[in-house]
Amino acid sequence: MDVRSEDPEHAIDAFFKTIAPEKDQIIAAYWPKGREFDTSALIHRFWEDGYQCVLPIVQKDSKELLFANCDESTKMEKGAFDIVQPKIDEDTEFLKPDIVVVPLLAFDRRGHRLGYGGGYYDATLTALRSEKEIITVGWGYSQQAVLFNLPIESHDQPLDYVITPKGVHSFVNQA
Repeated sequence: MDVRSEDPEHAIDAFFKTIAPEKDQIIAAYWPKGREFDTSALIHRFWEDGYQCVLPIVQKDSKELLFANCDESTKMEKGAFDIVQPKIDEDTEFLKPDIVVVPLLAFDRRGHRLGYGGGYYDATLTALRSEKEIITVGWGYSQQAVLFNLPIESHDQPLDYVITPKGVHSFVNQA
């Protein structure tokens, strides 16, 4: 089976049922790149339903991501690693999200994820968690689940949930 045939609509429905975001919460997502599980329909749903959506911006000389507001009228550009992001100017406001949708290559049954190796999300989640309570949501294909425990290091940040078209994996009550 081609994993790209998995329907994002099932994952979007699961996101809203499980996470149940409030309208005053800021939701961070990311624009999909390559074969990543598509977030564009989720982002458009945030816009349609009136949620405030922010997208990550890679800072020069820092592992911590900044998050810029993004709506239907936002001009976009390719940033670091050719990732699509809001175009930054002197009026850009950076916000601290309450809910962070996180990309992943794989995830395990403990809520640990394998990312792309840059450490940006781990550093960002660490910084955000030191300032406020946040909800972290991995977004991926169901076949990105692994049966073995992924190797983790002290800086690795676990996820609260992983949502796929085939289900929700909750790690909220795990120690």
